[in-house]
Amino acid sequence: MRKLRLSELSNVTSGHILKDVLPGQYLSSGGLAFAKQGERSHTNDGPDGRDYHIHGDCEAFIIMQGTGTMEINGEHIPIATGDIVIVEPGEDHHMNSSEEDPIVTVWCHAGPLRHKNQQQQGDTV
Repeated sequence: MRKLRLSELSNVTSGHILKDVLPGQYLSSGGLAFAKQGERSHTNDGPDGRDYHIHGDCEAFIIMQGTGTMEINGEHIPIATGDIVIVEPGEDHHMNSSEEDPIVTVWCHAGPLRHKNQQQQGDTV
């Protein structure tokens, strides 16, 4: 896992905004997530309901609002508004939202192809 602040990003005017820290030419999937107070993401998400969540690629989380911890392989790292967390391939990860100031995040993956909605609309890659 890598953690940095929004202020550490390069001034990007082409490609995707995380291109210096998230491998892949295009942002290919993602979303906006509003955590409930005290919520833990991806609980019992693994095969057969086991409590782990991993990917074969990197995933980025931009903390837009709130506080909590990013749980990486069982270790809890404090996170807050303005943090960017890059989860490395194979790292078991869960986000724990605080009770007092629930987390709002943008999460995304990057890859060699544009996001699926673009491809479905007939854009060339």
